[in-house]
Amino acid sequence: MLKRIFTVLIIFCCATPAFTQKRTTPIHIIFDSDMGPDYDDVGAITILHTFADRGEAKILATIASTKYEGVAGVLNVFNTYFNRPNIPIGVPKGYALDLRDFQHWTDTLLVKYPHQIKTNAEAEDAVTLYREILAKQPDHSVTIVTIGFLTNLSNLLNTGADSFSSLSGKELVKKKVELLVCMGGKFPSGYEFNVMKDAPASKNVYQNWGTPVIFSGFEIGEKIKVGLPLIHNDAIKNSPVKDVFSLSIPQAAEDSVGRKSWDETAVLVALRGYSRWYTLHPGRIVMAPDGSNSWDENGTGQSYLVEKVDYKEVQNLINQLIMHQPLKIAGKKTAAVVLPQSNTGQPKIGNHGYTTARVTKILKVRENVRRIQARVDKVEAQIARAEAKN
Repeated sequence: MLKRIFTVLIIFCCATPAFTQKRTTPIHIIFDSDMGPDYDDVGAITILHTFADRGEAKILATIASTKYEGVAGVLNVFNTYFNRPNIPIGVPKGYALDLRDFQHWTDTLLVKYPHQIKTNAEAEDAVTLYREILAKQPDHSVTIVTIGFLTNLSNLLNTGADSFSSLSGKELVKKKVELLVCMGGKFPSGYEFNVMKDAPASKNVYQNWGTPVIFSGFEIGEKIKVGLPLIHNDAIKNSPVKDVFSLSIPQAAEDSVGRKSWDETAVLVALRGYSRWYTLHPGRIVMAPDGSNSWDENGTGQSYLVEKVDYKEVQNLINQLIMHQPLKIAGKKTAAVVLPQSNTGQPKIGNHGYTTARVTKILKVRENVRRIQARVDKVEAQIARAEAKN
């Protein structure tokens, strides 16, 4: 019993900065994301930059846990938009999933917005970047938030000594990392996408990670629907964040009142702590061969979030955070996009070979959004009336 209490206290101390208007010392954070299969990652990286703009986060790297061609560029689009184009970007160079979005927001962003990194080959190897960055940080100073697959973290644990550090991956994590916040799992038991898609990696991380871990489970973000205030905010223009939500929300009936916010909750907790909105349920995750998870109540070192307040409080906060605009930099201008010619004589985009016909088809979706918005507004009004009656 005393051991469990001690574990909870350790997690509490590591994970709960006081909820103030602004932290005096920024959290050093690595952002690990499967940027693409879903678009809550976009809300998450926006929140990351929002707190960085407030001086509450120092972004050490943005790392992809997928490797579809273009994912490095997409990360670079958001980092550039928020005036941090030189944040290191990592992409898996070995085995990794290559899932991407069906709504075509990733390729739309690559067409429309500036980014220095054009291909994944230009990005650093994800695990090498992890080791390089961690080796340079003070002991027990880094927070890692993972909102995708555990591929990179598993590979990191499996590394040996190299030119950056004489420590093994497990030793390096234990020495340099303060906290891991993971959007993964369903609690107390169930199936969850991030955990099951690379189940061997998930199992390796959950069994061998040497610091406190907090899970924001499927059940936490499922109820939190965001994005409508963003896409209806006419003051926000030329925003990749708004574009993604505007493109994607109308394409799924289940998103008519906003997209579920799994990933945003993990970043929020990583940077602002959990205690205002959640309590922690201590124990340890248990992985089954089929990728499902359960919970060992007698385990130590890990906890999952349990709601403490009405989820709408977090929903309202996330809606505000994802409408954050980049800080203005004097003299900054947005460079025009120059389209080189393809063999057919049509302009092509970057290294993807998209012709203007392809680009026109992609961007036509955006033109249809305004017409579909009327339907979204109607559904939103119906829901508001129904809630008022209840």
